[in-house]
Amino acid sequence: MTRNPHVRPTLLRRFIDNEASGGIVLMAAAALALIVANSALAPTYFAALKAYVGPLSVSHWINDALMAVFFLLVGLEIKREIVDGQLSTWSRRILPGLCAAGGMAVPALIFAGLNWNNGEVIRGWAIPTATDIAFALGVLSLFGNRVPASMKVFLTALAIIDDLGAVLIIAVFYTGNLDLAALGGAAAVLVALLALNRFGVRALWPYLMLGAVLWLLVLLSGVHATVAGVALALTIPLGRPAPGGREPAESSPLHTLEHALIKVVPFFIIPVFGFANAGVSFAGFGLGAFTDPLTLGVAGGLVVGKVIGVWGTAMATVKLGFADGPTNAAPLHVLGVSLLCGIGFTMSLFIGLLAFPDSPALQDGVKIGILLGSFVSALLGTLVLLMSPRPGGAEARAF
Repeated sequence: MTRNPHVRPTLLRRFIDNEASGGIVLMAAAALALIVANSALAPTYFAALKAYVGPLSVSHWINDALMAVFFLLVGLEIKREIVDGQLSTWSRRILPGLCAAGGMAVPALIFAGLNWNNGEVIRGWAIPTATDIAFALGVLSLFGNRVPASMKVFLTALAIIDDLGAVLIIAVFYTGNLDLAALGGAAAVLVALLALNRFGVRALWPYLMLGAVLWLLVLLSGVHATVAGVALALTIPLGRPAPGGREPAESSPLHTLEHALIKVVPFFIIPVFGFANAGVSFAGFGLGAFTDPLTLGVAGGLVVGKVIGVWGTAMATVKLGFADGPTNAAPLHVLGVSLLCGIGFTMSLFIGLLAFPDSPALQDGVKIGILLGSFVSALLGTLVLLMSPRPGGAEARAF
């Protein structure tokens, strides 16, 4: 239904349409989880997550099924940007691509440097490599026109490449023992999905039905089930220019599905995930919990590693002439956005659960590191952007 332009949007509608709102809801869900996990409701909270509904626990339904929908949306965004968006040409990919690579490599090295002598903990090397795109963009949107529009484009492109890297890490490094029969079945379903695309099937329901089968087979195969969401997304038709003109974006099956998920994921799936996984009990925790190498590796990777990896790579790439810097952006703008890349909440939590599936104690250390690192990154990024010159001013020139 088309909204009457003369009717003033309700407060709720304005909140939902605000880019920062998803991050606000996620923060509220995480804060509530911490409160509940440290209250008299804690036993009920943890017991509910372990309760089984059918073949899976509530926690597994959230992390394996609901998050597959999150990864479906991530996959749709990746495909759209690569085929027809901010990553559609190599010139647009160079700077965010190199910065994303640096922003993943340096945090992993910092984590590994602090935990190299612990064979169990080193498995979490990938935890600080991820950036929470919704959270980071939400914080950036709070600055409005104080930050050049080019920085939002840069952050979006970088975070999308970062998400792609995280998906590859999950598929390659956090896959359990493989069931070859289920994996073969998943491959057959994927071929069928590609055939639907190849033969021009535009109705969404065949893709979604086969996608559900793909999810089940991937779950049984030993590869994490959320990878099925990305695989399904890459088979959804985006649409191509028709003879005599370009196909309207609204008619594309990919856009239709993306629009259907764009509010469900940030306002339901991600907050539910945050509430289910951010809860950590501080009972018995001392200051030592914050100085543990695992916690420091995660927090240090997010705060220090992302700045070195993203900002350092951006400065070197532009100074060496390999790519142009974002339009009207000063070095402080890039530094502030690089700090925001250290907000690794959702994806970092997810990788942490995969890294230590059978160790609640290590999971708690990961959660403390993520909460600490993400908070410090958001705070420092905000302060730096507040000190940055306004776009269009004499100081806001390309570096």
